[in-house]
Amino acid sequence: MNRWMLCLLLGLGWCAVAQAAGDAVAGQAKVAVCGACHGPDGNSLVPIFPKLAGQGERYLLQELQDIQAGRRVVPEMTGQLTNLAAQDLADIAAFYAGQTANVGAADPALAAQGAALYHGGRLDAGLPACSACHGPDGAGLAAAGFPQLSGQQAAYTLKQLSNFRSGARNDDGDTAIMRTVASKLTDSDIAALAAYIQGLR
Repeated sequence: MNRWMLCLLLGLGWCAVAQAAGDAVAGQAKVAVCGACHGPDGNSLVPIFPKLAGQGERYLLQELQDIQAGRRVVPEMTGQLTNLAAQDLADIAAFYAGQTANVGAADPALAAQGAALYHGGRLDAGLPACSACHGPDGAGLAAAGFPQLSGQQAAYTLKQLSNFRSGARNDDGDTAIMRTVASKLTDSDIAALAAYIQGLR
């Protein structure tokens, strides 16, 4: 085997190790502290803390990396990820991705408005349907890194949409997909979407 081929194979092997998949079993042992806010299985009972159970592994890992690096500022997470290695983050993401999310109930007073926006958008205002990226059942698109929304805490969703709209949250990439979408939402729209998503199955 020539030297070039050997270097290529060794390089590919190094990349595979460097980007090793998360180990859900190992992750379970690393989430004890996380459970205080997110619940032992990722189903948070505290409305302001997100449910992580069933969330796509790619999305979870990206968010953990962004929070650790300071690209996404979450005051409640300050210091929580500081001493974790890249493999620890991958293992945590794998653990939560393998859990089953529970779904709450939608506020019936807001559900109809939320459903109309989620599934139909408001095309005359350039507002796309949420279901286009997050799926009709809110399951997300794990391969693309689009998060699961189904059953997410209404208070958390309301805060995130508001933060995207104000620009306080800007970790949605250079194309600013969520900031652009949220800029077209009124306070009433955000409240309705948050309520509907909490009960979305």
